Amino acid sequence: MDKLTEIMAHKRSEIAPLIRSVSSAELTELNRVLPKPPSFLQALRRPDGQLAIISEIKRRSPSAGAIKENIAALDQALRYRAAGASALSILTDEKYFGGTLSDLTEVTGHFAQNPPALPCLRKDFMVHPIQVLQARLGGASAILIIVRALNDTEIATLQQAASEAGLDALFEIHHEPDLERAVRHQAKIIGVNNRDLAIFKTDLALSERLIPQFPKHVVAVSESGIATAADAARVRAAGAHAVLVGESLMRAADPAALIAEFRRP
Repeated sequence: MDKLTEIMAHKRSEIAPLIRSVSSAELTELNRVLPKPPSFLQALRRPDGQLAIISEIKRRSPSAGAIKENIAALDQALRYRAAGASALSILTDEKYFGGTLSDLTEVTGHFAQNPPALPCLRKDFMVHPIQVLQARLGGASAILIIVRALNDTEIATLQQAASEAGLDALFEIHHEPDLERAVRHQAKIIGVNNRDLAIFKTDLALSERLIPQFPKHVVAVSESGIATAADAARVRAAGAHAVLVGESLMRAADPAALIAEFRRP
């Protein structure tokens, strides 16, 4: 069993006790009564044309092991905001990444009371609308849809639930067939994960190959393996509007300096 298959199997088992019917009416009403989160989509299309930086809060990962196990999510979020991040990605998977849903809630709650608020992606292995409902209640602006891990019915269900809840969806791909499926589902944001989640090999050439094939209206994100200004320049030259960076920024003594490097022309 490859790692992604293992993680998805665990996630389905983990949320099984929580699963219940989540209606369109419930999601629509939730979106009506809750404060509107900042737009993730708009944050990735910067009017100044600079590369948008999605800064990730990630304590550990199966590929990197421990990164910053004991970091408080809010502390890291505030560092990222001060550093000029465009948006945040907050891992809420506990077993493999050391995150929790309360990390998301704490960060978005603080931002709501102490603006400016950055849009937050709930970074998790989404399989059911109940997780979308959790994301909206937690103040997220977007959810992740890993195309290769889901069938078309699951993708459509998650995408519809996100739309009804007022959330954007980042469609994550790794191969041309993933891209074709994301386009069929009319994805507005597509991210190339340069790391193969099955074997955890990272290759920026994936972004260079796949992003030029994106429809022009799609916001293009390059994820994983971005550590230097040269890395950011490579994927930007391929057409990336944004990069999602976790490990490098988590380890950086000065996140602001690294973000400035990423944006350097």
